[in-house]
Amino acid sequence: MDAVAEAIADPARRAILELLRAGPQAAGDIAAVVGDRFRISRPAVSRHLRVLRECGLVRDTLDGRHRRYHLDATGLGELSGWLARFTTPPIWQQRMDALETEVYRARRDRRTAPIEQEERSA
Repeated sequence: MDAVAEAIADPARRAILELLRAGPQAAGDIAAVVGDRFRISRPAVSRHLRVLRECGLVRDTLDGRHRRYHLDATGLGELSGWLARFTTPPIWQQRMDALETEVYRARRDRRTAPIEQEERSA
């Protein structure tokens, strides 16, 4: 998880991942887009791709003389699960919400109970 977090901490690497969301891309195409956007050299883009590959966020295949990169989002699963602990309410919060709902329901039922008894006796 630490390697993935470190990898996506860099904006150029996040840009590469965004490019690969659309589908596989040739290394040269990635280098052209990311290199122009961040003003970095092709070897620097290649190093970013290597970091992403080593932590499991991308995989590459040879297509003739060209290397194509593919997004592999399964590497984000552990990090995503860890982050979810901070964005979803803890179980006690869910239980308190359920208790509040029950309290309001009980109050509503007590208010409507005398009216129902009057209707039955009439």
